[in-house]
Amino acid sequence: MKSFIAVITGCLLVLGTSSANAMTTKEKTIDLKFIETSDVHGSFFPYDFINRKPKAGSLARVATYVNQLRSQHGENVILLDNGDILQGQPVNYYSNYVDTTSANIAAQVVNYLRYDAQTIGNHDVETGHRVYDKWVSATHCPILGANVIDTKTNKPYLKPYTILKRGGARIAIIGLLTPAIPNWLGENLWSGLRFEEMVSSARQWMRVVKEQEKADIVIGLFHSGKDGGITTPHYKEDAALAVAREVPGFDVVFFGHDHTRYADAVTNSEGKLVVCLDPANNAMSVAQADLQLVKKKGRWCVKESQWKLVDVADLPVDNDFVDHFSAFNETVKAYANRVIGTFENTISTRDSYFGNSAFNDLILNLELSITKADVAFNAPVSFDVAIKKGPVRVADMFNLYKYENQLFVMRLTGKEIRKALEMSYDLWVNTMTSPNDHLLLLDSQTRGDQQRLGFKNFSFNFDSAAGIDYEVDVTKPNGQKVKVLKMSNGEPFDENKYYKVAVNSYRANGGGELLTRGAGIAKDDLDDRIVWRSEFDLRHYLMEEIKRLGTLNPQPNTNWRFVPEQWTQEAAKRDRQLLFHD
Repeated sequence: MKSFIAVITGCLLVLGTSSANAMTTKEKTIDLKFIETSDVHGSFFPYDFINRKPKAGSLARVATYVNQLRSQHGENVILLDNGDILQGQPVNYYSNYVDTTSANIAAQVVNYLRYDAQTIGNHDVETGHRVYDKWVSATHCPILGANVIDTKTNKPYLKPYTILKRGGARIAIIGLLTPAIPNWLGENLWSGLRFEEMVSSARQWMRVVKEQEKADIVIGLFHSGKDGGITTPHYKEDAALAVAREVPGFDVVFFGHDHTRYADAVTNSEGKLVVCLDPANNAMSVAQADLQLVKKKGRWCVKESQWKLVDVADLPVDNDFVDHFSAFNETVKAYANRVIGTFENTISTRDSYFGNSAFNDLILNLELSITKADVAFNAPVSFDVAIKKGPVRVADMFNLYKYENQLFVMRLTGKEIRKALEMSYDLWVNTMTSPNDHLLLLDSQTRGDQQRLGFKNFSFNFDSAAGIDYEVDVTKPNGQKVKVLKMSNGEPFDENKYYKVAVNSYRANGGGELLTRGAGIAKDDLDDRIVWRSEFDLRHYLMEEIKRLGTLNPQPNTNWRFVPEQWTQEAAKRDRQLLFHD
């Protein structure tokens, strides 16, 4: 990046990742190195407990990098985490729900690595009060959430900020969480809390840290993507750059949640440049901001700033870190390797995008079996995973279903079912005007985006259904593609009749907006439509059902198809080659 100089409140800010243009001075300075991890999702150790093989990245390699910096710069290395640390790998699940007496492994790891502060993430909230409250109490560093409000006191439920002191300088870290939690998670998981809009919350706490705490520099630690996401009249899901631009006072904004690497600077409303960094997910990279502070008129301010994303995927592991947790790792390996059933054929999520698939239909059929619902919805929540024929282990369940969503049953009319599917397929497939068009709604700009991976929209919103037979005519305009033919049991499908529909808790709470914007159900009415909620997570019930059945031969249901097939079958082959090279 080309460097240039800007004069900001009496200090010089040098932009870029090169120190070639650094200014020389005899003034006393403080050199600080801020390191951020985000969306680690249980990638603590250099072993993939799901796929039972060595793993790139992980906090074991972050430890190596941080230890090297600490050996050179001591306490001037400030280590921060940006949330979504409590879910992702079997190590999390085991610690959250199986061994509930020991300190949470996420707290143990954070304490061992001596993090200075963390922000809570949406997937941390998804574990429920019992898990995250215990994690907060066991973690030595503060867990931040300035806009996570206790409804009884109207004060932050977590610490809104923390003040660090280095070399005489006062450093404020303000933590914020995306306020879109109620769009994804049932209130039972966050009872007694509300989530305030980020920009106004940031303004409030900026005044506190500047006026009351006399902070010299201010760092944002936001579990919220750079921009976009769910937008309502009251808030934006991804508002990290909006806060950086609209709330003067931040020197650096570290963010995450959207699993997308970002390293740049934005200009705020006072004309000051704010460094903004996102290291993406799974501890493959860290974000680093190096700030040199100088004292002007009795206050420390930023003289030089350099930043970068550091790839740690292939660094040597910290053996002391791995050895410290070796007993726990062996326990989790034994748990994850337990055989719970047998599959007579291999299933893959790849098939799910092009029609009926054994992978997605297995989940749908198990949902119907568990709930006795009339219809079930499900989307492939992992982009590209397979479970091979043969013994099925606990670890495979984390490929079969990635998240700790609950299983719900809702009352929906036939028309609402169809309209929800209309929106799903509008997000999923192209409107073909010739046999040479794409079948899928693709976007070459998202191939490096860890959430979209070549699709225009999020594939975890590509719901298909079991329990009904239907066609999706990709030549028809949006909103008119889905034609429901009948119930799969042969009975007529009635758009005016209420049906019991099995869905995950994300969808039932409005996630993806398929039931609100798609089916036309008011957000406030969704809760009244829920007739059954599972006590445990969906993965638990899938696991128990597979144990009960023992041997399964998953096959596609063949209850729906893309038409006209003379166009869609060849288009599917072309798009499959683009996405998966097969």
